[in-house]
Amino acid sequence: MQITRASEYAMLGLLALARRPMGEVVMLDVVAREEDIPVSFLGKIFQSLARGKLVKSSRGSGGGFMLVRSPETITALEVIEAVEGPVSLTRCLDEDTGCEHAGGCALCGLFAEAQDRVKEVFSSATVAQLSGRHIPGGMVRQARQRERIVFRPQRAAKPAALTEKNAA
Repeated sequence: MQITRASEYAMLGLLALARRPMGEVVMLDVVAREEDIPVSFLGKIFQSLARGKLVKSSRGSGGGFMLVRSPETITALEVIEAVEGPVSLTRCLDEDTGCEHAGGCALCGLFAEAQDRVKEVFSSATVAQLSGRHIPGGMVRQARQRERIVFRPQRAAKPAALTEKNAA
C-alpha cells in the first residue's frame, strides 16, 4: 500500500485550515501557496474532502473552504479514506473481491493484522496534533531559496601606535 500524493496534499490542506479559527473560510489559492501545492490539484482533492464531510465549500466573493468539524476530531485515517477510499493492504481483505483462498490462506491473517495496525496508527493521529508540529511547505521553500549568508570576518586595522612603532 502506498499513500498517494493526493492524500498527503489533503492532509496538508487540512493543516492549513486548522491553523485558523474554527469556521474561518479560506480561499484555495491561499492554502495552495502556504503549503506549496498546485492549486488545480488541490481543488480536486478538496472536492473529495467535501464529499467525505471534512470540509465545506463556500461560493461567491469571500468564498473558499472551512473545516466542518474541530481539528481534534478529524483523524488522518478519515482524511486518507476520503481521498483514497477504504485502506486495504491486499485484495483478499477487501470484502467485495471474494478471495478464492478466504478461510484457508495463511497470509490473510497476517495481512489483516498489519492492516489493523496501519489503521490504528492513522486513526490515533488527529489534524490538531499534526498541525502543532507542522511547518507550512511555503515557509520551508522560502527558507531554502534564501541565499546562505557566509560570515567572513574583516581583518581588524592595526592600532596606530603599533604602526608608528614598526615604522621607526
